Formats: sequence, C-alpha cells, structure tokens
Amino acid sequence: MARGKAKKPKEAKAPGKPEMGEEVEATAQPEMAELEKTPVEGLTEAARKEIEEVREEEAAAEAEEGVEAETKNEEAEPEEAPEEEEGLEIVEEKFYDLNLRRLWSAPREKRTPKAVRFLREYIGRRMKTDEVSISEATNRMLWARGISKPPRKIRVRAVKDKDGRVIIFPGEGK
Repeated sequence: MARGKAKKPKEAKAPGKPEMGEEVEATAQPEMAELEKTPVEGLTEAARKEIEEVREEEAAAEAEEGVEAETKNEEAEPEEAPEEEEGLEIVEEKFYDLNLRRLWSAPREKRTPKAVRFLREYIGRRMKTDEVSISEATNRMLWARGISKPPRKIRVRAVKDKDGRVIIFPGEGK
C-alpha cells in the first residue's frame, strides 16, 4: 500500500475558458477601437462597406448627442440644484470635536460601524433628539480608510432644523 494523498482526477475544462498556454480565438464581432485601427484598403468590399457604415452611424450618434448636450446645458444653467444645507431652516448649529480614540479598543472589523453609532448617539444626546442623520461627506470622512481604521479625531457640525431633525456635516478644519 502506498502512503500519502490520493491523486485527484483532472477536472474537465469548462467550455469557453482557455487554459494556461492556450491561444484564444478572436471574437467574430470586432470592437469599435479595432475598426478605427483597421485600414479600409486591402479588405473585401463587403467588409469595407460594413466598417464605413459603422463609422458613419457612430459619427451621427455623436453629433446628435452633442446637440442634445448643448440644449440640456442651456436649460440646466438657470436652475441650480440647491444643496442639502440650503433647504434647511436652521434652528441650532453647533461644532463638536470628537475624540474617537476609545473606539480603537473594539475588534478591528467593527471599529468604523461603532464610530458611526457613537457619532449618532453623542450628537443625539447633545442636541436632544432621536432623529440624527449623517451627511454623505461625513460618512465618507469616517469610512475613508476602511472598516478597521476610522479617524482618531473628527470635527463635525451638527445642524438642527425646525422639525427637530439633526444632520451632521463635516466641520471646518480637519
């Protein structure tokens, strides 16, 4: 009896997937980049006509998109999208410098979610409300270095509106 591991039978190759060292056949439909590089001379007449038709269709589509984009830009200029802050009736606004160093004692894969929860709870207590939302910019600031490395300190601006909702924005500075 031979000792050791038994050899596994080789698995059948999946159709369409090349193995290492095998050459891959070109697809039947050449991409647009290949068509632009392909010289029209030296091809059969049918292939030459097909390439020219594709190029003309692409040029026509680009021209139409250019005209549509110009009219959209003209219409969009008078109407500027108001930012999230401008639509608020600010009742109270406060800046907070938070030290998140104590959160680093949490397990590595739970630090940033814990920082988000801590931020919501802290601001909710200070602004006396349960409706606390974090702006996208503040969320990006917390998650910038991933789940395991939230910032040690952050500065935020808490804005309370007339309905009692609080939105947390990044503070000036850091």
